[in-house]
Amino acid sequence: MPAPYDGGCLCGLIRYRLTDEPLTLCACHCTDCQRLTGSAFALSMIMLKSGLHLLQGEPRAYAVTLSDGRELREKFCGECSTRLWGEPPKFHQIVVIRPGTLDDTTWLHPIGHIWTRSAQPWVSIPKDTLNFEGQPDDPMVLINAWRDRATRERSAGG
Repeated sequence: MPAPYDGGCLCGLIRYRLTDEPLTLCACHCTDCQRLTGSAFALSMIMLKSGLHLLQGEPRAYAVTLSDGRELREKFCGECSTRLWGEPPKFHQIVVIRPGTLDDTTWLHPIGHIWTRSAQPWVSIPKDTLNFEGQPDDPMVLINAWRDRATRERSAGG
């Protein structure tokens, strides 16, 4: 599904639009994501920050230092606490959208799963995705695979 994509928080106070295509979409099964989401994994949609446009409201920010020393910076709704996107401190040009906040999530199909060694035992990791026991050495693997799949899908549909 081509951009733009609209999304927002649970209560509707924050609305945003993504005007660029995602760079990649993956599921992270690390224990930090499990704790942060209160679920078995988190979906992360990597985007160029220039493609994120706030339409309504003003999200709040928080930062936390994880056990391995990395800093997590996130934007969320101050009213309903919906996590909207992350802003990696080492990569100022990207944002990590929480794609469950998109209005239409039917097209979301992760290209890969990371930190599968921490996955809950009842979660089935698809065999037809890129799967990594930990963090991939080169994140471009996920980005290139996403682009390749998008190219194949456009060719098949056109």
